[in-house]
Order: sequence, then structure tokens, then C-alpha cells
Amino acid sequence: MDQRPTAGRSLRVLRVAHHGVVTAWRERERELIRRGVDLTLVSAMRWNEGGRDVELDFGADGFVRGVGTLGTHPNGFLYDPRALWRFLGQGWDLIDLHEEPCALATAEILAMMRLRRNRTPVVLYSAQNIHKRYPPPIRWFERTALRVAEGAYVCNVEAGRILQDKGLRHRPWLIGLGTDLSVFRPGPHDAPRSPLRVGYSGRLETYKGVDVLLRAMAHLADAELSIAGEGPQRSHLVELAATLGIEQRVTFLGHLGADLPAFYRGLDVLAVPSLPTKSWLEQFGRVVVEGMASGVPVVASRSGALPDVVGEAGVLVEPGDPKKLADGIGLLRDRDRWAALRAAGLEHCRQYSWKAVAVQQRAFYDSVLEPAAARSDPEVVIVAYGPPDALRDALTPLASWSITVVDNSSLPATRSLVEGAGGHYIDAGANLGFGAAVNRALASLRERGLDGADVLLLNPDATIEASAIHALAEALHEQPGIACVAPRQTEPGRSRADLVQWPFPTPLGAWLIALGLGRLDRRPGFVIGSILLLNRDAIDDVGSFDERFFLYAEETDWQKRAVEAGWRIRYFPQVTGTHVGAGTSTDETVRSTLFHSSQLAYMRKHYGVLGSVATRAAVVVGSLLRVVAGRGETRKAALWRLRFYLRPGVPGRIPRGGNV
Repeated sequence: MDQRPTAGRSLRVLRVAHHGVVTAWRERERELIRRGVDLTLVSAMRWNEGGRDVELDFGADGFVRGVGTLGTHPNGFLYDPRALWRFLGQGWDLIDLHEEPCALATAEILAMMRLRRNRTPVVLYSAQNIHKRYPPPIRWFERTALRVAEGAYVCNVEAGRILQDKGLRHRPWLIGLGTDLSVFRPGPHDAPRSPLRVGYSGRLETYKGVDVLLRAMAHLADAELSIAGEGPQRSHLVELAATLGIEQRVTFLGHLGADLPAFYRGLDVLAVPSLPTKSWLEQFGRVVVEGMASGVPVVASRSGALPDVVGEAGVLVEPGDPKKLADGIGLLRDRDRWAALRAAGLEHCRQYSWKAVAVQQRAFYDSVLEPAAARSDPEVVIVAYGPPDALRDALTPLASWSITVVDNSSLPATRSLVEGAGGHYIDAGANLGFGAAVNRALASLRERGLDGADVLLLNPDATIEASAIHALAEALHEQPGIACVAPRQTEPGRSRADLVQWPFPTPLGAWLIALGLGRLDRRPGFVIGSILLLNRDAIDDVGSFDERFFLYAEETDWQKRAVEAGWRIRYFPQVTGTHVGAGTSTDETVRSTLFHSSQLAYMRKHYGVLGSVATRAAVVVGSLLRVVAGRGETRKAALWRLRFYLRPGVPGRIPRGGNV
């Protein structure tokens, strides 16, 4: 029986994962249920996690079903077939086997589905990032699983490559492991201390590289090390610390359990010195995310999946080299570098919140049940203002596209142009600003039954070819949980690209810019809205634009809310569009006033009055420095900002209207 979802019915998913015994790790399922998935989780009744047996605690999770198991190896155990037979006889839209393709449990479930003639789509999971060739019959089981699977998701890039090398028919989706960001949160200190407090969290095994960390500590006289975790290497490591003469600066804390978040908050640096071996590589590195979420800069080995998880938000060093590890840790004595990486880590870890993981998981499910070929072309939305000359260029490459234009100028010439091109024209009746006009367009799409497609926001002074829109749409749905994507953008006739991707504004970022240290802010952030493809699912989840932003910061605010809801932002420079900067604006003073007013309003909305005041102070200080040291236009612009930011009034009040 082929169980495909039908209209008006929620998505029914049977998810099988033996690690469901750990209550905290069921947050993915809870978030999926909050997102409309009718989910049942089959878990082991008892499993060994972290060196100790964990009994299944159902708690308030009525979606969990405990099933007995035979065997203890993650890839070498079987579920009670009687319970599985009953579950597989129910009507599911999708079966999610969160077990490795080579696992006996996977082979067991697929064999029972064949006996039941159950043709429900099946998806698989893998974390295995070492290409292993298994003996028969394991090799046959794995090959069969990859052949019949309708999709797969992995927690590291290499695992996906291996699945495709072994015969997976579909491109795997990369979905990281989740972390509870309400539990792991920053501590009160906002600068590195002396002595530097270094920490390690994890198993005490040879492949974890703790001995390398101890040898690195011998090069760091002004540093203390705290080690959280247990394992067979503990006695050896205690002896090594004594041999190195650093035992007074090293503390072994053992297994911390519920005290682990407090442990992180007491650190200045988290070290993850894992070593690659022939039989083991780091498959994810959850401690990296926990550390970043706790406001702790991370120094990690360039090994396994760690570079992918750390990204640009930490320090990577060669594995197995104590001196390089010590140098990497030593870099974080610098207050500016420490603060920049702390901020980058706090932003970076958002993509691994349970909300973010659930968004990606749901998008993955939807992609399996609704292949990309079934998606509609994006709807194009343009907010027009002023004479339609530039708009004509924007419409030309999109002759066959569904286009909605909201005209903030209410010009007959614009109406004639849009309707002549086959577009849908909306007379705004007044200059609503960008965000409110976009919302009018989205409401119109709903009224016309066109709200099932993604939405391309296109400035009237921007152009993009139809083929590039298709490429953007592929990039938007290439991985789960991407809220929006923007292309590379240039001015017409020029090859040099504009800056499209920027860090999200923060009070700290404002101070870094004021002091000329903006280059240190390497956080992933938002993309500009001149050419921006929005995921329809993200629009439905995040909501419309905040109409308090008349012009500027409205796309930043929407993307900020999307990231907080678990979505990701993507810059896709493989395709290019053109954009005339300020092409629809005639008054520099009005444009600057609106820009800076919106920036203050953004700070007040997301960081409160104090955040807005701190930002105002940063701009004043930075402007004073540029008035003193600058010349020409730089000094003139600084003087204008100084007068604007020193004016009395409530920070972040946005003026309405203006000739823009």
C-alpha cells in the first residue's frame, strides 16, 4: 500500500530511532509535532548512552512507543518483530528510519515492509563518515536499503558523499544535530580572564585527543584547564598532567550531567582536540554547539565533521599538534578577537537549535513527498515608486512570469506598463513603504489563490534572467530549512560585485564598526532585499514584513525572525543579477534619514532601549573619530551622522513618507 498524503490531512510519520530513550533528544520530535506532523516515535526500551544504561522515560511524550531490543551494538541489534509488525500495518505517509543503512534493524524493518507489501516511502539516516566496506550479508542489506530509500539525511557532509558512492539514488540532505539553546546560554563575563579558563567536555578516550590538550597546556603558563567527562583514559591523563608538571592547573571533574551548562558558562575557551583514526572520525561535535551557545569561543581540530560545524565562528588547528593547539587557544587572549568569536558563535549555533533542526526535517519530509519538479515557479513581487523607466528593464527578462507590482506612486504610466506586460497591478493609493507594500502583494496572492509558490522580491531598479531565477529556486530547496536566497549582484555594465551578505546588526557590531574593527565581525547574517527569493514555507512560518519599517531594515528584521524560528539564510553567488544602488531614490538626505532611523528601530525592537542607546553611542563615537581624521565626503557624511544621532527624541522612532 502506497501511503501518500492527501489534501486536508496532516502528515503522518512513523519515526524509528533507538536513541529515543534519552528524553532531551526527543525535542526534534516535539518540534515536528508543533509544526503539524502527526508523528509516532518507536524507541528502544533501554539503551546504553555515554557508558550507562538509560531506561525509556515516557514523561509527557505521548507520541513515544517503547519496543524491546535484542543486541547492544548500534548497527547490530534487532527490534521485537511483533511490535514492528503492528506499527507497519498502520497507515503512514512516510517512514523515517533513524538507523544506519547498514544496521540490522534497518534490514529487519525493510524485510517486514516487503512481507506486508507496504510501499510507504522510506527515508534513511547516516552519520558514518568513513567509507567502510562491510562483509556479506551486511553489504547486501546496506545496498538494498540505499536502493529502495526515497531519500536520506546526514549530520555531516562526508556521510552524504559515502551514501551516494554506495548507491543512494537521491541527493542527501544535511541536517545537524539539535541543541537546547534555552539550557545552553551565555554566562555573565564578556571578556577573557587571566588566567585563561580552558575547558574540555567529552569521553576520555585516546581518539578524543585530551593528551594533546594537556601537552598544549604545558605551553600556556597563564591558563587553567577543567576536564568534564569520564572514560578509560582518565588515570593515564592524570599521570600525564603530573609528568608535565601542570597538575596544579588541571582539574578532572568527571561526568557532570545536569551541571554541564554551568560548566560551559564558567569557561573562556572550549577545546575540542579530536584525532582522526582509521576507524573513527568526529561525526558531528555537539559540544561545539553547546560551547558556542554558552558564549564560549571554540578551538577545534580540523578533523572529521568539526570544520563543518565550527565554520567561520571558531578557530581550527591541525590535529595532534600540541604547539598549534596552544597557539590557537592563545589567540583568544586578545579581547577583540575573543568578543568577535563569541558573537559569531552565538549567531552560528542558531542553525542547530531544535527549532532549526525541526524546520529542516519537515522541509526534508516535504521534499520527499513533493519532488522539486512538482513545485510552481516563484511569484515575482515588485514594489514600484517613481517613473516606470527602470521598471521596464526589470520586466523585460520576465515576459512569461507571473508578476505582481504594487505601485506606491499610483502612476497611470506604471499601470499601463505592468498590465501591458501581463502583470497584476495594485494601486497602493499612497506611499506605503516597502514592507507594507510587500504585505499587500502577499495578501493579493492569497486572494487570487497564488500563495502556494515561493516569492521573488525584485526591486524595480534590479534585473535577473529567468534562468537565474530557476537556479535560485534550486539553491533555495537544495538543503532543508533555507528561508531565503540572494544572488551575486553587480551594477549594470560592471563586473565588480556589490556586498550582498552582511552580519545582523547588533550593538557590539556597531561598536566594532565605530572603532574600525568591523572586519572582525565574521558572523553569518542577512542578505540584501533588492533580489531576494523567499521560501513560501518560511513566509507561512515567520509571517509578513513588519510595517513599522518604512524603508530599510524590513528584510533584515524578517530574516532575523526567520533565523530565530530555526531557518537559515543563503547567499548564492553562482548566479548574478544587476542592481542600480539607490536607483529609485532622488534625495540623499531623506534616504539617509530613513536608513538610520530604521537601524535604530531595529536595535530597539531586538535589543531593547538599551541596545538602541548603545548603538547610538557607538555611531556618535565613530562619527567623531571620522570628523577628526576624515577628509572630503567621509568627513561630510560623519558630520551628518553626528547631527542626526545627537538629536533629542526616542531612539528608533521611524519617520514616514518622503521622496524615495
